Amino acid sequence: MAVVGLSMKLLKNAAYVFGAGLLVLASVLVAQEQRLPRKLQQKVFAPAHLGGSYVLDFDHSPLNYYLPGERDAIVRLQRRMDAGEVKLVFEPKHGYLRSVLEQLGVPVSSQGLVFSKTSFQIHKIGPKTPRAIYFNDDAYVGYVQQGDVLELSAVDPERGAMFYTLDQLPVQKPKFQRHEECVSCHGSGNTLGIPGLLVRSVAVDFEGRPVIAGGGFITDENSPFAERWGGWYVTGTHGAQRHMGNLVVKDIREPDKLDVEAGANVKALSELGVDASPYLAPHSDMVALMVLQHQTRLHNIITRLAFETRLAMEWQQGLDSSFGADRAEKFSESNQRRMFGPAETLLRYMLFVDEPKLRAAVRGTSNFTQEFSKRGPHDRHNRSLRELDLNQRLFRYPLSFLIYSEAFDAIPAPSKEYILRRLADVLSGADRRPEFAVLSKEDRQAILEILTETKPEFAALLKK
Repeated sequence: MAVVGLSMKLLKNAAYVFGAGLLVLASVLVAQEQRLPRKLQQKVFAPAHLGGSYVLDFDHSPLNYYLPGERDAIVRLQRRMDAGEVKLVFEPKHGYLRSVLEQLGVPVSSQGLVFSKTSFQIHKIGPKTPRAIYFNDDAYVGYVQQGDVLELSAVDPERGAMFYTLDQLPVQKPKFQRHEECVSCHGSGNTLGIPGLLVRSVAVDFEGRPVIAGGGFITDENSPFAERWGGWYVTGTHGAQRHMGNLVVKDIREPDKLDVEAGANVKALSELGVDASPYLAPHSDMVALMVLQHQTRLHNIITRLAFETRLAMEWQQGLDSSFGADRAEKFSESNQRRMFGPAETLLRYMLFVDEPKLRAAVRGTSNFTQEFSKRGPHDRHNRSLRELDLNQRLFRYPLSFLIYSEAFDAIPAPSKEYILRRLADVLSGADRRPEFAVLSKEDRQAILEILTETKPEFAALLKK
C-alpha cells in the first residue's frame, strides 16, 4: 500500500480513512498526555466525538460488510432450520412471530409499541395500529398488524447490525431474507457512521406521521427524560418526570405544545384508547424501552470502535511496508488516537458516566424488570450487572451487561486490551479524574468484584 506525498509529521497528527479508493482526512482527536500509574505505562486518550463526523466505507476490506459469511443470531437460526433441527410454527393471528421469538430467546416482556411512521411498512402503522418491537441482547424483531413480513435485525459480532425480513406466509421452508438497502438509513451519521441501530423520538401527528417542525432526537442512556419516546406508547410510572410518549401533535402549527401531562404515568394502554389485543402482551414497558435505548447506542459504539481498529491495523501495516517500523510502539500516534479515542468513548458509555440522574422512581408494567435481572451471570454474592436500580439510575451496578456480548469479545485485540486496562484503572481507583467521580467507591468495588468473577478475560488481565 503506497502512500505518496505525505510527510511523516502529517501522518503523526492526523487520522486517515480509505473510502471509495480515496484517502480522506478524518477528524483529529486531541490526546491527553496524562499518564496512568507506572504499572500500566499507557496513555489516556481523549474520548472521540463519534456523532456522525463521517460515514465509514464498510463495503471494502477490512470491513467487508456486504460479503457472505454472517455470524449473527438470525443466520444461526436459519442454519438450524435448514438442517431440520428447528421448525417455525405459523399462527393465524401473529404468523411466525411467537415462534421466532422463542427460537431467538427474545422475551415477550420486552415488547415496546411505536406508532410513528418510521418503518418501511408505514402504510400499516399508526396510533391505532402501532408496530411492536421485541429484543434481547443482540436480536430485534418488529411486528406489524397484518404486515407482509416480520422485520428483524441482529448484531454480527464483527460487522455490526444485519437486517432481515421473514415473509408472513405459511410455507414448508420459511427463509430469512437479508436486506442490504436498510443501511441507507441504518448506516448514516445517526448510527455513528456504521451499520447500526437507533431509537428515534419524534413528534407525530394524529396519523403517526413525523412533524418535522416538532423536532426529533436519537435517544440513548444520556438523553434527557423530556426528550424520550416521541411516537412511542409508554406504560409505567415515573413520578413528576415527563416525556414525549403517548402523545400526538394536535395543531401542527404549534408542534412544540404537547400536553405532556396527558401522556404521563400511564399504567395501561386502555387508558389511551389503544386496543392491545392484537399483540402478544398488553404493555409497552418503560423499563424495557430504557434498556433498549441504552443497548442500541452501545452496539453502535462497539461496532464503530471495531471498524476503526481494523482500519488502523491495516493502515499501520501499509505505513510499516512503506516507511519501516522504526519506533518504540507498535502503532503510530495517529493510529493510537484513531483506536483509543473511540475506546474512551466506549468506556464512558459503558460506565454510564453521562447518564442523567432520575428525579423519581421508574417502574414498568410487565415482568421485564424481573426477567431481565435474573439472567446474570452472577457472582458468589448473587450480584449481576443486569440488576436494575430504577430509583436514581437505570442499573444498580453501572457497567453495561454488554461487556459479556459476542460483539464486545470480537473487538480487535489492541482496542479491547486498552478498554479492559482502562476499566481496571477506573474501578481500582487509580484513575481519579473528575469525569469518573459519578462512580462511588462502593460502585467501583462492587463492579470490580462482579467482573473479576464473571469475566475470565478481565480477571486474567488483573493477574498480569
